[in-house]
Amino acid sequence: MTFKITKGTIVRTIMIGIVIINMILKKFGIDVINTDESTVASVVEALIEIGSIAAAWWYNNSFSEAAKKADRFFMAVKDYEKNQKTQ
Repeated sequence: MTFKITKGTIVRTIMIGIVIINMILKKFGIDVINTDESTVASVVEALIEIGSIAAAWWYNNSFSEAAKKADRFFMAVKDYEKNQKTQ
């Protein structure tokens, strides 16, 4: 059974972090961070989107020598299978 972390859980966790940081800042007399839940939700959503785009780009492009070698092997296997079907 797999449990997925929802956007709401992430936002609430970040909000708790902001509250704790604000409490510490207030104790030292420093201005507090003024945010609301919708702002945090927007930032979290943007970070998740950017992370998803970066991951998709990184994993769909071969950068390392091992990945390039795996691509060549994969293409060789595909060519072999194609040739087997035509014979």
